[in-house]
Amino acid sequence: MDFLKSKLLIGSASLVMAAGAVAASGSAQAQDKGTVNLAYVEWSDAVASTNVMRVVLEKAGYDVNLTSLSAAAMWQGLSTGDADAITTAWLPTTHEDYFARVKDQVENLGANLEGTKLGLVVPEYSEMSSIEDINDHADDLEGRITGIDPGAGIMSLTEDVIDQYGLDVELQSGSGATMTSALDTAIDNQEDIVITGWTPHWMFARWDLKYLDDPKNIFGGSEEIDTVVRKGLKEDMPEAYAILDNFSWTPEELGEVMLLNQKDDADPYESAKQWVEDNPDIVSEWMPESASAE
Repeated sequence: MDFLKSKLLIGSASLVMAAGAVAASGSAQAQDKGTVNLAYVEWSDAVASTNVMRVVLEKAGYDVNLTSLSAAAMWQGLSTGDADAITTAWLPTTHEDYFARVKDQVENLGANLEGTKLGLVVPEYSEMSSIEDINDHADDLEGRITGIDPGAGIMSLTEDVIDQYGLDVELQSGSGATMTSALDTAIDNQEDIVITGWTPHWMFARWDLKYLDDPKNIFGGSEEIDTVVRKGLKEDMPEAYAILDNFSWTPEELGEVMLLNQKDDADPYESAKQWVEDNPDIVSEWMPESASAE
């Protein structure tokens, strides 16, 4: 009797374990939907939006790889299929040249954020109110405008500004981080500085800043940030495509993530996870019915 009991118990346990293994395998297969490769540039808005999209795609069951690149390399990687998507295409002006080169190899899903702006930015305390005032303060500015990545669209526009306004300054390239560091130092010392700026950006929440008027309208009107994907993504990963297509938020919502990223020792991925957890109603609107968001 004890022997029979033991055999029955062992058999029952084996069946339970087998059923569990099948269930676990099915669950893993349901969640193993492939890998989405997201490319981005090291701009504060791009870091925020790309990490939020990473978290959302992971909740839907995808593995996600993030790759930080220059703007030129980002667009090139998207056109060749090395990247599946970007959520940080500034159009129609900033990334106009890049998009024009690869538009036949990519698909623009439209705006995920509207109401952006480009221009030259100064501290609120500055006596300058227009780009036309820069020459009167060229010495205080040490003959330069502080810019970002040399390949960024705002840099070429600023070169046009210098030429068309006849400014006696040079454009200094660098990165988003070096630009905000220079701004921080100037404000601490109450010094004049002119930077290449854009909205949305966390610096407007940290410091009192203003755009210089652009009477010639060289920087143009407002822009939008678009989501652009490689050709074929819709067929290869329809759920991921749908999430990317549905992705849309406001400058205020993006600003919340960017501010989280400015905290000491902030991890953009952890900031994104916190924001997604705190905003389930917004995120649910991005999810297609077929996606398994946990």
